[in-house]
Amino acid sequence: MRHQIALPDDICTDRNFTLIGRFLAERGLTCRTRTVTAVWEDGKQEQWRLHCFADHEAAASFLDHFGGIVFDPKRDRENGRARGVWRRQGTYERILELGSLSVPEALRH
Repeated sequence: MRHQIALPDDICTDRNFTLIGRFLAERGLTCRTRTVTAVWEDGKQEQWRLHCFADHEAAASFLDHFGGIVFDPKRDRENGRARGVWRRQGTYERILELGSLSVPEALRH
């Protein structure tokens, strides 16, 4: 699927998983999910969840509602390698809040 939106994996759990599912169902949208390991220049690694949509409009709606990062497998996953990592620029900074989503308290420490 061409249109992918990346969110930190730990922000897609607990009640947020339900919120994402409800958002998709209410709009009649479907997506597949995959994971990718993001690796920053300082060596820090974090799992991210890719929400993969068949069409641009669905992905744009999801992005507008939840935020996230547009992920392009050919650009972001080591020249499209299915098992490649996502090389991130800059310094790692943990995301605890994103749009209407937040990391559950149990996963914050």
